Amino acid sequence: MQIGKVERKELAMLPTPLQEMKAMSRELGGPRLFVKRDDLTGLALGGNKLRKLEYAMADAEREGATCVITSGAVQSNHCRLTVGACRLLGLPCHLVLAGDEPDLPTGNLLVDSLLGAASVRFIPRTAEQKEPPAGPTPVRKAVDELHAELEAEGERPYVVPNGCRALHGALGYAACVREIAVQLHAINTAPDWIVTACGTSSTQGGLVLGSELYCGGEARVVGISVSRSDDPLKRRISEGLDEAYAFLGRLEPEHDIVVYDEYVGTGYALATPEMVEAVELAARLEGLILDPVYTGKAMAGLIDLVRRGTFRSDDVVVFVHTGGIPGLFALEQAGAFGPGR
Repeated sequence: MQIGKVERKELAMLPTPLQEMKAMSRELGGPRLFVKRDDLTGLALGGNKLRKLEYAMADAEREGATCVITSGAVQSNHCRLTVGACRLLGLPCHLVLAGDEPDLPTGNLLVDSLLGAASVRFIPRTAEQKEPPAGPTPVRKAVDELHAELEAEGERPYVVPNGCRALHGALGYAACVREIAVQLHAINTAPDWIVTACGTSSTQGGLVLGSELYCGGEARVVGISVSRSDDPLKRRISEGLDEAYAFLGRLEPEHDIVVYDEYVGTGYALATPEMVEAVELAARLEGLILDPVYTGKAMAGLIDLVRRGTFRSDDVVVFVHTGGIPGLFALEQAGAFGPGR
């Protein structure tokens, strides 16, 4: 099956722009750098999840869903965009968020409220929950409980997992690579590398699929982990690619899966000096605003890889801006930037 024939709901403003980062390239003395502006997908302040949600929402409609449940962190970009997609399509969206309810909603949580999330349940983090439990996580249990409650009320809930299904991520981000290839072809070049933040991993999986389908695998995809070690991420990406190739009915090649996990710092959404440097450098050289959780750490990784000589001087490197800008205005990030930090 061709990806273009897979049913989806049009949510994002596509194709997103591809911009050259000439000042950043000069500053680093490195390769030719471009940024794919998936922060500009439009709906609900934009971001990468919209490409995936186009397929998830079509699936929800096929199943006759009357409402949607999804989950994530308190400052989840995925949850913000899922609520936005649901509001556009006339579906109530219920959120289950991992973390304590703040006294004041800021960042993404504020936008969730403005968009009109149907309900929000907070699952407080405890010391015992810092490592994944052997069975279902507290958030997964809460999602299942909410699902049962809504069914008892006569609803037909559709669950969108945190970050979307791997298949939906693969379909959405394979198409992103096709856009990149067409945009670079227009200026008589092609991507050698594509760099992205890697959280739930389906964006990177889709980029790998897209490189294999539309670039003959010649565009190497690099993931910069923002939360986990590289081995489980590589396994998840590989499993997601297995599902995608089976769905498309295509023979599956050997995959080149590259994930760097040394830029996470002390943990997910926790600032690092390198992230702060990267966010400030992008802003001051390119007028490009990054977020502190995903794209800031991914850019920190890209900058370090350039400085380490990973890329040739004539390579074309595309950085995927996955969005997440509201996270910059979360109260938890207030101390990372500005005077007195």
